[in-house]
Amino acid sequence: MRRALVIAPNWIGDALMAQPLFTLLRKQHPRIAIDAVAPTWVAPVLERMPEIRDVYATDLAHGKLQLLRRWQLASDLRDVGYDAAYVLPNSVKSALIPWMAGINLRIGYTGESRYGLLNVRHANPPKTERPPMTAHYAALAYTPGAKLPFVDRFAQPEAAAQPEAQTLPVPRLESDPNEAARVSARFNLDTRTPLVVFCPGAEYGPAKRWPPEHFASLAQFIAQSFPYARIIALGSKKDAPIAQAIADLAPMVRNLCGQTSLGEACALISRASAVVTNDSGLMHVAAASRRPLVAVYGSTDPRHTPPLSDLAKVQWLHLECSPCFARECPLGHLNCLRELSAEQVFGDLRGMLLAHR
Repeated sequence: MRRALVIAPNWIGDALMAQPLFTLLRKQHPRIAIDAVAPTWVAPVLERMPEIRDVYATDLAHGKLQLLRRWQLASDLRDVGYDAAYVLPNSVKSALIPWMAGINLRIGYTGESRYGLLNVRHANPPKTERPPMTAHYAALAYTPGAKLPFVDRFAQPEAAAQPEAQTLPVPRLESDPNEAARVSARFNLDTRTPLVVFCPGAEYGPAKRWPPEHFASLAQFIAQSFPYARIIALGSKKDAPIAQAIADLAPMVRNLCGQTSLGEACALISRASAVVTNDSGLMHVAAASRRPLVAVYGSTDPRHTPPLSDLAKVQWLHLECSPCFARECPLGHLNCLRELSAEQVFGDLRGMLLAHR
């Protein structure tokens, strides 16, 4: 196989958890060139993956068919001569472009009954037996039903500790120190001082967001123990009100949510001394950028979508009602996050900042 096309997931975190698949494909086919079709809001992450050659950033709207636009893109891709396409989302519409482009080998999970669109179909795993997302995507590098010859060292630490164990590759993003310096200069951030990044948003919903007052209390702890550290909040425009609520309670926090592109946010995270984040796409960016981070979990399960880094610490109360995977707390109390104190998070964060003095 010489050329492969990836239809990337629609979420930043999922795109990063697909990177081990790209690494495996490169190992199996050392001369392969891998290109990706990705939404514009995900493309900057794929552009930082060393396994990806070119990224076709699309403005296809989530949940809309846009058949003509897909046909136009497929027409452009038809002349490239791809040997295979890996369709990572489960929707019917995500499988249309490789089919329209006439790519002979179209690989993915059956998803929404895509029997005519895919010709190498992996069975959908039962919800009760879902593997970690990295293993879920990595399985597409092998024949349907084959056992993955790699162990996920974050999900199976005991198996990974065996001398003969082969571990699944973990996501890794390339960073450019010059880009980080340019972006820091744009926002008047001194690269000589420690930088702490808060990522207070989570696109999925409120049940994944640590309360703003807890972030604000954490900022007070940081300011008291590390007075020279700068604290910024990063995220999308939708996250700006949450970050502003933090800044109103803790003025030492600078709200940059919605003021950076995703690429600029990646650059700032790459030079952070530490990151505190909800279970979000930027959490996976921080992990793949090999930055120390504290990941706060509420309604979701860190055993399924953990930050894949030895530098990460997970804070999760694992209450009886968690994980519920709901967008909003079905019980109305959000105890899985409200009862997770700033003191508890600072216990992990303090050690990270001391180590990077």
